[in-house]
This record gives sequence, C-alpha cells and structure tokens, in this order.
Amino acid sequence: MAKRTPMQRLARWHIWLGWIAAIPLLLWTLSGLFMTLRPIEEVRGGELRAEPAPIDASSAVMPVLPLPVSRLALIDSGGRAVWVATLERGEQRRFSAGDGKPLGPVEVNEARILAERAFAGDARLTQIRRFAADQAPLDLRRPRPSWQATFADGTHLYLDADTGEVLALRTGYWRAYDFMWGLHIMDPLGRENSSHWLLWLFGSAGLVTSLFGSTLLFRRRRMKKT
Repeated sequence: MAKRTPMQRLARWHIWLGWIAAIPLLLWTLSGLFMTLRPIEEVRGGELRAEPAPIDASSAVMPVLPLPVSRLALIDSGGRAVWVATLERGEQRRFSAGDGKPLGPVEVNEARILAERAFAGDARLTQIRRFAADQAPLDLRRPRPSWQATFADGTHLYLDADTGEVLALRTGYWRAYDFMWGLHIMDPLGRENSSHWLLWLFGSAGLVTSLFGSTLLFRRRRMKKT
C-alpha cells in the first residue's frame, strides 16, 4: 500500500473533522436563522403587558418595618398601592399603603385578579399554578416563589407569590426562541451557559476544519497552475 503524502493525510483529517463540525454548524445556522425571523420586541411580548396605574403617594402611610431593610418600593398591585420591603437577606414582605399594616403572601384568588389586570391581551385565563422558589419553571429564570398564570394563547405571566409583582411575561414564541437559543449556545437544559467545554470543542473543530480546507484549497490552486 502506497504511503500517503502529508496533503493526503490532511485531506483525510479534513473529511472526518468536517463530519463532526457539520452537526454544530447546522444547529448554529438553523437556530440563528429562527432567532432572526421576528423582532426581539415582538418575541418579548411587551404589548401584552399592561402598564401599571399611577400611584398617589401623598396619602400613603409608612409601615413599621422589620429592620434591616435594603429596599422599600411603592407599587401598584391590582389598583391599590402596596409597599414592598426587601430585607437584608433577600426576603420580601408587603404592606398596605392605606394603613401600613402587613399583608400576607398572595393567595390564588388575588393572583387571578392580578394576572388578569397585568395582561393586556384578549386571551382568557385558563390556569393558575403556584411554584416554590426551588422549583421555578425554566422560562421564569428567577429563583422566586411564583404564580404562573396561563392564558389561552399560550402566554405565561408570572407573579411574585410574596409581593404580587409581575416577574416575567413569556409568550409561546418566546419559549420557542428560548429553546433555539439553548441550541445555539449548546446548553439546551439551562439555556444560560455560553462558556463550556462542548461549545469550545465544536467551535475548535469548526475552526480547524476551516483551516484545513483553506490549506487544501491553496494547495490545489498551486497544483493546477503547475
């Protein structure tokens, strides 16, 4: 059997690496193309989120706060003013701005009302579920106790179960976009880690394959001229 020349070995490595690099290149192209189909503002569904009502702070009563408090905010919660206090360790509590008295966590009936007020679309509310902070759905992306309000058009609206604040609004298209983003960064489970060994491996394989191909291309051009 004739001994292969260095260029023949290079061509063989180029073919095998090409098969390996073809998988991520196809996924990157497909997912990248999908993510460009709609403007990012449409993906986020900002038009489906109702603007909170203005708050008259002149008559708000300051609550007696458990110290220490790192943040105090006055928010509109379904048409009434509510104080939201963030304690030093991240715990959040709410107080009525009408009399300063503490309010408990958001219950299911209140969550329904808040979700319907916060949603500006035409679809009806079909389901509402509570999730603990350590069991937060993937599309929430925040370790907070929450109420997930599902609407007939596939939109998920998340409310903080402690404060009633809107945490996120996720359309059906947003979830498809999010899945494609996970494929794009080779992290389909967490969809947040864009710096890991699998991405480096496939990226390096694509780079080396391109360098081998370029070398073979210039070699063929020189042989053709000769």
